[in-house]
Amino acid sequence: MTDQAIITGASRGIGQALAARFRKEGWGVLNLARQPSHVPGVVDLGVDLGSGDWEPRVEAALRDTAGQAKDHRVCLVHNAAIYDHDDALELTAAQLRRVLEVNVVAPAVLNRLTRPYLGDGSSILYVGSTLSEKAVRGNASYVTSKHALVGLMRSTCQDLAGTRIHTACVCPGFTDTEMLREHLGDDAKRAAIISAKSTFGRLITPDEIANVLYFCATTPTVNGAVLHANLGQVET
Repeated sequence: MTDQAIITGASRGIGQALAARFRKEGWGVLNLARQPSHVPGVVDLGVDLGSGDWEPRVEAALRDTAGQAKDHRVCLVHNAAIYDHDDALELTAAQLRRVLEVNVVAPAVLNRLTRPYLGDGSSILYVGSTLSEKAVRGNASYVTSKHALVGLMRSTCQDLAGTRIHTACVCPGFTDTEMLREHLGDDAKRAAIISAKSTFGRLITPDEIANVLYFCATTPTVNGAVLHANLGQVET
């Protein structure tokens, strides 16, 4: 049995690129998402992390994958997220619960389900955002959830002390993903403005973030770290 990666939302964007990177390095990959990853060799388990009824199926899949990875590394990557446009002063309880269920509650539950399979050299990685440590208008639930994700990562680090399991939160900048393109629509002017927000004047590629995440998965010295991978954000 090889090293095993468990990735939420590996059907597109950063998650899909990361699945491909792990496969290139010889890892087995389990994708937990509503859609398949289309990466050769990846095992897809169709789940909706916002549904609240996915635990038994995921628990069984973990036994069949990570449970067979004895004496090998297991890496759990919390990548799936909901991104909504909302106002902190108009946000309803239902809206906030919907986002937190996928962005924060599901990672916490997956940590518990995966913990029995995490041995020496294993890791739990969180995909945050530049909005994990600041805020912009109109993204209250997403900003709140990404701040919470950093707190969950730091708690993970402390509660895994002495286990030789490490954790980190990678915070991408503006990355050329389906989520960003859906946000921008077909507005070329807005896309140019977003690209100009990095000191390199371009968007980050999903492969670039996948490289950072793979580095974290295989580098225990970054334990408890928040890494900003944003090409140098231009602050205005």
